[in-house]
Amino acid sequence: MNQKTGKNRKDVKIGSEVYIVLKKDQRTGKRTKGIVKNLLTRSSFHPHGIKVRLEDGRVGRVQEIIK
Repeated sequence: MNQKTGKNRKDVKIGSEVYIVLKKDQRTGKRTKGIVKNLLTRSSFHPHGIKVRLEDGRVGRVQEIIK
């Protein structure tokens, strides 16, 4: 199974279901599930994950792409 990590911008699509880590959860690594509304990272790659805004307004870095 090839797991997509969300470090490459081309892999993260608007409408994708993803796990993100919110800024407040970076120390614990607690993941939050949601649907991508906007891509906030401009570069094609980010070592900690592409920053996105979810449909509910929360912002964090993508850790895993579900579908």
